[in-house]
Amino acid sequence: MRLSAPRAALGAGLLLAGAGGLWAAQSAPADPASPAVFAPVVSGTVHQALFALSFDGPRGVAVGAAGEVQLTEDQGRHWTLMEPAPTRLALLGVDLAGDRMIAVGQQGLILARVGNGAWRKADSTTQNRLFSVSLNARGRAVVVGAFGTVLASEDGGGTWASVAPAWADYAVDGMEPHLYATHVDADGAITIAGEFGLILRSHNGGADWELLHKGDASLFALQLREDGVGYAAGQSGTVLRSADGGASWAALQTGSEALLLSVHGDSSGRVVASAMRDMVYSKDHGQSWQRVPAPQVLNAWYADLEQAGDGAGEGATAPADLLAVGQAGQIVKIDP
Repeated sequence: MRLSAPRAALGAGLLLAGAGGLWAAQSAPADPASPAVFAPVVSGTVHQALFALSFDGPRGVAVGAAGEVQLTEDQGRHWTLMEPAPTRLALLGVDLAGDRMIAVGQQGLILARVGNGAWRKADSTTQNRLFSVSLNARGRAVVVGAFGTVLASEDGGGTWASVAPAWADYAVDGMEPHLYATHVDADGAITIAGEFGLILRSHNGGADWELLHKGDASLFALQLREDGVGYAAGQSGTVLRSADGGASWAALQTGSEALLLSVHGDSSGRVVASAMRDMVYSKDHGQSWQRVPAPQVLNAWYADLEQAGDGAGEGATAPADLLAVGQAGQIVKIDP
């Protein structure tokens, strides 16, 4: 069985979380003139690891190793650990919309929650590892994972069915590519991304698929905004940008060779991409890039980035905080 780079990366994160190891990097010290702000919000132990983060307004959720779930109701300023954990398996992806929340992970695990109710395990019909989930306000949800897994739900995560493309049409020798990122928009259009630089879209619930991008570098992260701007990130410092809702993509020159695990851009032009022992940012919509030299970056990894809600409150003029989750159960605020 092949082991792609991102699967190895996530596996390494799980191993480190279990063994209590730290990633020690031999790097130059941080530039004291750097404008980057790296403020811890939650600090865990070396046995913890958070892999995914999601917000809907002021509500947020972060999930990780051993079924860890952290919840916030105030745009990420304060977090509460859910006890007991809903599972002992690693949770690798999470999303929330309205009062619904879905988390996915190892062994085909899908957990759904409504409001403050109990988590309920759904029949995913697969044992493949699941990496990402997206949920819209109408209750359409999509999950992607290993070996070309694509599952869709029309009832907020209660029931699931495979909607995977005919991979022989898109992948070499009929291989079933690992998929690492997905997005379902307000109208129900599904976008998926993964190995071989694949980005595909379906406008009819997975019945038909359109190829939007293909390349050499696997893609591990995908962001599509309501204003039509989108970003994807992956191997060898790859960052792609779309200005037309994901219909077409252009490569950006980040100057990084790192395995980029997450990317987030906002309307001000700020774009941040996180990795293992690297983080790069742009303040001009990706035209030029710099590294975040903070020691918290050089000696750790961050698996996901998300903007904390839709602002700092009524009448606020400052943008919402950008948060990252990763090694040692950390939740940190970033302002490069």
